[in-house]
Parts: sequence; C-alpha cells; structure tokens
Amino acid sequence: MKSCAEPVRYTRFCILTIAVFTLLIGACDRQQAQTSPPPPEVVTVEVKEQQIELTTELPGRTSPHLIAEVRPQVSGIIKKRHFKEGSFVKEGRLLYQIDPAPFQAAYDSAVASLARAQANLPALKSRAERYRELLAGGAVSQQDFDDVDSAFHQAQAEVAYWEAAVESARISLGYTRVTAPISGRIGKSNMTEGALATANQPVPLATIQQFDPIYVDVPQSTTDLLRLKHRIESGSLTVEGESQKKVGLILENGSKYPLDGTLEFRDVTVDPTTGTVTLRAVFPNPGDVLLPGMFVRAVVREGIDKQAILIPQNAVSRDPKGNALVLVVDGEGFVRQRQIDIDRAMGNKWIVASGLSAGDRVIVEGALKVRPGMQVKAIPSGGDEHPVAQAADSPAAASN
Repeated sequence: MKSCAEPVRYTRFCILTIAVFTLLIGACDRQQAQTSPPPPEVVTVEVKEQQIELTTELPGRTSPHLIAEVRPQVSGIIKKRHFKEGSFVKEGRLLYQIDPAPFQAAYDSAVASLARAQANLPALKSRAERYRELLAGGAVSQQDFDDVDSAFHQAQAEVAYWEAAVESARISLGYTRVTAPISGRIGKSNMTEGALATANQPVPLATIQQFDPIYVDVPQSTTDLLRLKHRIESGSLTVEGESQKKVGLILENGSKYPLDGTLEFRDVTVDPTTGTVTLRAVFPNPGDVLLPGMFVRAVVREGIDKQAILIPQNAVSRDPKGNALVLVVDGEGFVRQRQIDIDRAMGNKWIVASGLSAGDRVIVEGALKVRPGMQVKAIPSGGDEHPVAQAADSPAAASN
C-alpha cells in the first residue's frame, strides 16, 4: 500500500508546481505590461504642395478722381448762389452770379469805341488809295502820301485794339457767371450772397469733387517690393496678366466692398521719410459708398504660388528666441523637431517658406504629451485639407 501512495503524492506535487509556475509567469507578464505602456497617439497632417494666389492687405485712403476749387476770376459782389450745398452739379452749371453791372458797362464802352474806330477806317482807306494814284502822277508829294498812309494804318491798329478790348470785356462779363468746371458733388459754400469776391482769392468759393470712380492710394514698403520682385524673377511666383491688376477693398467696418478695382500705377519715387512707394487703384463708386478721405485696406494680388506649403497655425510653437518650431513624425514613428520659416498667415494656416517638404507628417494634436525622440502612433487628421484659393498677407506674420 505504501508503494502505491508515493506515485500519487509525486503526481500531485508536480501538478502543484506547474500551477505555481503558471501563476508566477502570468504575474510577470502583467507586471511587464504595466511597465511598458503603448506609444502615445498624436494627430498628424501630411504636408502637401498647393497652388494658391498670394495677396497683400495694405492700408490706404480714398481720394477723389477729380477735384476742382471754384474761385472767382473777377472781383465783385456775389448777387446770387444757384446751387444746394452737398448736391450733385454738372459741368457748366451756374453756381454764383457776381454783379455784372460794371462789367456790362465796360463791355458796352468797348463796343462803342470799336464802332467809332471802324467808322473812321473807310474814309482813311479811300484817302490813302487816292493819294497813291496822285503820287504816281506826281500830283502830291511823297511826304503827303506817307502821312495819309500812316493815318490809315493807325486806324487799322485802333480797330484791332478795340476788337481785343471788346473780347476782353466780354470775357470779364462772362466771368461774372461762376460755373462748375467739372461734374461732381459740391461741398459747402465759403461765401454768402452779398460778400465781396476777389479775383483769384486764396479761399475757394466752394469745392467740387468727383468720386465715381474714386482713387485708393496705398503705401507699399520697398522691402516688400524687392521681395516680390525677387520671387517673380526666381520663378517661385507667377504673374497672370490682366487679372493681376484687380484689387479688392475692405472697408473701415471690416466688410468687403462688392466691386473690384484696377491697379493704375506704382509710383516711381520712394518717400524718404517712410521708405514706401504709393500704389494707386481706381474703383467704381456708383452708390457713393466710398467718400474721399476714408480709411480702407486694399487687397493687392501678388501672383500665383504653384508649390505653396500650408500647415495649421496650432501646429507651430516658438522657442525663447522666437523661432518657429514644429514636431514631425518620421518614417519609423519617432518624433523630430524642425525649425521653419513662415512667410505669412492665410486664414487659420501659416504659409511655410522653408523647413518642410511634401510628405512630412506634422503633429497638430497631442504635441504637449510628446517630446523629440519619442516613438508615437500617428493618426492622420480627418480635417478638410483642400487647397485654398487665396492667401492674404497678415500683420501677424509680418514679424516672421
């Protein structure tokens, strides 16, 4: 009986030993699983090259297309004002009537003097012709003929003088009617009825401004001008003909002006005090929405960038020196830090000038829980990453 019980106890011992080892191995596996957590997950955006239109927002002010300061050209008392302040006036419309009485008298006097001079002319002409015939027959002396001929020419000169005097008096009489030199909106009147107007006085009677169309003058720094010229010459920026001259406009309240303007010219002289050149654009203004002197922002088209790289703004951080940094995930799943150069903002994205290339995976979410050198699990972003049509220069990116 003793010999049979020993194998049974041995078998039980073996089973117990195996169970203990199994429990120990399971505990070690659980401990190892607890000490080796899975790599953290981050959301990434794959960098792609896109075609975008680059634009620049420049501050500027509106100015009238035409402006005329109405001044009297003769002196006299203003008898009547013939316009309503702030109204639209057409070219040639009567604005002021200066007392014409003294100018009418001067004109009538000149006309009378001209008539008197013209009345003497036929008799002197006939006498000069007769003396010429008598001189040929020797009936009169050369001196007598010269005296008559001189009197005739003096009479002709006097007629010409009084003709000019009549024309001058007529012009002065016409100047008593002060008319609009251009069509446009007229401002307030600086002189009232009964006031004495002086010829070519420094203070205008009124000012007429034409602001349909209207000019928008904006300054552009020479630094931006040279940068733009370099990008066009290097081929990184493409200029597309007449569409390049189209200019948008943003009003003071932030709303977009519905009509596009046209870039007229870029000034050839640099302002030495500001280091800028002036761009002038002309905008249609049918409803008089734009008034002279308004502050606006002009959206100027620079060109087409066919290989632009854009990344979300929340993917960019800064080091203590202000350099722009991003975290990317390499092909083996490790985090790498990149320093980039930013060109400008476009909506909620940055345009990257250098530091990234197509195919890079930039971390946009989860960057706070990782550091360079860590292995991570990259999850592609599900956001809309379609190319964007336009890129506007932003003051926030100017410091980059």
